[in-house]
Amino acid sequence: MIFQQQKPAAIFLGISITLLTACSSKEKPTTEANNGPTINVTLAKPLGNNGNTINISGQVESSQTANISTRVMGYITTLKVKVGDKVSKGQLIATISNQDILAKRAQTDAAIVEAEATLKNAQKDYDRFTALYKQQSATAKELDNVTLQYNAVKARVEAAKQMRNEVNAMLSYTTLTAPFSGTVTQKLADAGSMANPGMPIITIEQAGTYQISAAVPEAEINQIKQGQLVDVTIQSANKTFKGSVAQINQSSQFTGGQYIIKVNIPDNEKAGLYAGMYATIVLANTNKTAATNSNTVLVPLASIENKNQLTGLYTVSANNTALLRWVRLGKTYGDKVEVLSGLANNETFIASADGKLYNGVAVKEKK
Repeated sequence: MIFQQQKPAAIFLGISITLLTACSSKEKPTTEANNGPTINVTLAKPLGNNGNTINISGQVESSQTANISTRVMGYITTLKVKVGDKVSKGQLIATISNQDILAKRAQTDAAIVEAEATLKNAQKDYDRFTALYKQQSATAKELDNVTLQYNAVKARVEAAKQMRNEVNAMLSYTTLTAPFSGTVTQKLADAGSMANPGMPIITIEQAGTYQISAAVPEAEINQIKQGQLVDVTIQSANKTFKGSVAQINQSSQFTGGQYIIKVNIPDNEKAGLYAGMYATIVLANTNKTAATNSNTVLVPLASIENKNQLTGLYTVSANNTALLRWVRLGKTYGDKVEVLSGLANNETFIASADGKLYNGVAVKEKK
């Protein structure tokens, strides 16, 4: 009897232990997720523009660039340079097959020899009939015929010589040399490829002649003057210096409504620069109306996430976890992009991370 009374209590105790075990097994993944690895991140704030300055994005370029090509069609027989090579003015770069042109030159040389021999004979006839005419032993008609023949042969000799000059000019196009000292930045063909007239084979940029090319919108071009000093920042080269506006293009017809300007780089700042580096140009905004209404928010393009045609960037929540914020983007300025909505100019966002970011992952600012 006593055994029967204790049996329900034992069954109840077993059910309680089972429920506790089930609850603990369900809570275990949550505990592991919360105790996951923490990702070190770099935090930043947008580059805000309060309207007192104008930010223009540009790129470093060589002030003198040449695309080396040929005016004749033929196979590239030799190509003596590669990308990164230093070349000097007049140095041989490539040769084009020229057997057909050499054959034409041999033909013109033979034609010149034949025409000059004929000219010598015509010269003798001309001299003889001139003397006979003076002695009244030849008629004026005979002298005119001989003179005509002599001039025709002389013209034939001149035509053959000019033909040889043309062939020599064509032959010179089969030997490509550097027009100035510089660096090979592009190789667009290899030995054995067919070279076509006007097709670039090698691109050379003159060393030490770097400048910055930037596109300026129509609303801001009137605030830029030739010779004006501007602040230039090249982040990839860790350089900040003063530059001067050297050139302003007066037309935007072929540049999509943007006006191209050129900014000089001081000689002592050119070391360590490479063509294609992005540069930010900053100058004072003298348009007070635009300064009042301007409030541009710029973030690095590298911090933008693209998912299913949506754009966003990661921010940090109050619990120190990553939080993806959807934003609407505007114009691109080099390696930065304008944020039209979704991020205030004083909000902090994650610029870079040491691991893969996703919503809810724990993050920690790198010191």
